[in-house]
Amino acid sequence: MAIENTDLKKGRIFALDDQPYKVIEYRQKVVGRGSSIVNVRIRNLISGQVINKTLKGNENIGEADLINKPVTYLYLEGSIYHFMDQSNFEQFSLPEQSIEDQKTYLKEGDGVSLILFNGSPIAIELPNNLPLKVDYTEDAVKGDTTSAITKNATLETGLVVKVPAFIKVGDIIRIDTRKATYLEREK
Repeated sequence: MAIENTDLKKGRIFALDDQPYKVIEYRQKVVGRGSSIVNVRIRNLISGQVINKTLKGNENIGEADLINKPVTYLYLEGSIYHFMDQSNFEQFSLPEQSIEDQKTYLKEGDGVSLILFNGSPIAIELPNNLPLKVDYTEDAVKGDTTSAITKNATLETGLVVKVPAFIKVGDIIRIDTRKATYLEREK
């Protein structure tokens, strides 16, 4: 099945020359008479190579033959991440380059979705939001309520995000993994 180039939004995975690619950046330029040019920055999910590609309005791209499998993150050994399928205890490994910036969300025992291309693991997909514990944040200044005050918070995985002033060390907060932003404090 073919994908139109205007469907290649950020995060979309597709096949090009029998290789899986993920869109990192997407820009569309509309030219006269309704046609458009799409400029994308894409990452090869097997080799990790990042390239820029320009696609004309009538070019169709192939759908990648991907399988998503729910797995549990086990541990990091050197620069290799290990995962396990809970239904049959099969284990999978991915190099650090395949995890990209998602590694700042992973903690042992978390459930993620492993993406398989032709039966081989190539990437992971995180849930849209995750609960993480605040390990460090500065105290808020009392009486400063004139505007929405935010401060940096370091989470248990090492990720640093902006949080409201009322968040303190030990709080569990929900993080949007697509934007690396604070959503809410867990109750």
